[in-house]
Amino acid sequence: MIEARHFVEAARERGFEWYAGVPCSFLTPFINYVLQDPSLQYLSMANEGDAVALIAGVALSGGRRRGVSMMQNSGLGNAVSPLTSLTWTFRLPQLLIVTWRAQPGVPDEPQHALMGPITPKMLETMEIPWELFPSEIHAIGPALDRATAYMDETGRPYALVMQKGTVAPYALQADAGMAARSSSKARASLEPLRLAAAARASRQDALKEVVARTPTGSTAVLASTGFCGRELYAIEDRPNQLYMVGSMGCVVPLALGLALARPDLRVVALDGDGAALMRMGAFATVGAYGPPNLQHLLLDNGVHDSTGGQATVSANVSFAEIAAACGYASSLETDDVSRIGSWLNEPAIDGPRFARLLTRAGTPDGLPRPSVTPIDVKTRLMQHFGSSAGVT
Repeated sequence: MIEARHFVEAARERGFEWYAGVPCSFLTPFINYVLQDPSLQYLSMANEGDAVALIAGVALSGGRRRGVSMMQNSGLGNAVSPLTSLTWTFRLPQLLIVTWRAQPGVPDEPQHALMGPITPKMLETMEIPWELFPSEIHAIGPALDRATAYMDETGRPYALVMQKGTVAPYALQADAGMAARSSSKARASLEPLRLAAAARASRQDALKEVVARTPTGSTAVLASTGFCGRELYAIEDRPNQLYMVGSMGCVVPLALGLALARPDLRVVALDGDGAALMRMGAFATVGAYGPPNLQHLLLDNGVHDSTGGQATVSANVSFAEIAAACGYASSLETDDVSRIGSWLNEPAIDGPRFARLLTRAGTPDGLPRPSVTPIDVKTRLMQHFGSSAGVT
């Protein structure tokens, strides 16, 4: 058995200062230790997939910054999409600490009975190498060195699978808590919707506003999967842009990780209504932790455009009121595309900003796919912002 400090301090020496995850009783000592060290960052996430996406954003920030996603093995199911279509595709490395509930031969609760035996196979199927979490002090350094060597060589995740009783308890002091941003709730600005759905601006019109108001030298623009990224690419392929090609719903936690790790940049997350509905827990996370340099723009056309135009349920949802209730510093809803231009130009305030623009459905004919690969797009963005250290 080891103590939490043995592992965390050895990890710190290797650049691991960012932690995100969903608690498990096996992980309690780590979470409590990190929470009580102001030089470390722990973010409590709504689900395990969001944790993976956020730490991917930290990796995207470059430098020597490394991050850890922590989860119970049952949470691997929630993390499959970003692990297979974000971290694997873009080569954004991170260390996974996965607890092994219901390890064969170790009695556990009935809900873990299937996941326990298949945990190693799940990691192997996702091409994530793994080893047992070190249970002796002398084994910590070598395990971390193997993990970092693999991460640096491949740009992909490495997992440590934690058995029951590996880490000694570590108490959480009564005055210690989440290092979340504390702010008064903003009121949503719900502008009158003046246009019929067919008369609204197109997504392309909105993206042209984004391109015009996001200088390449100071602003990173991360576009959600589907036609959003493809249309942004078709308008102008700039080195400050990243086009998601999978992991639907993960652009917001990805942008949050980048914005927190790079406070010198403005980060604009381009979201869609289907993607936002898929991972609405990200609103609460951004409301709690989001910094002033993060802007979340939801382009809502009411349909899943890239899969044939099937309707979403976004018409029944006031995203701006949700963002305000979750703690965003400001929140706007409009169908006037010119308001998005002015919103993008507004000076930063104390916290993240949200805007929802209602657009009409449809996309231009002959829309191209990016000719640059996801890895090339990532590498270009990192090098453009002077964060090429560790680029694979």
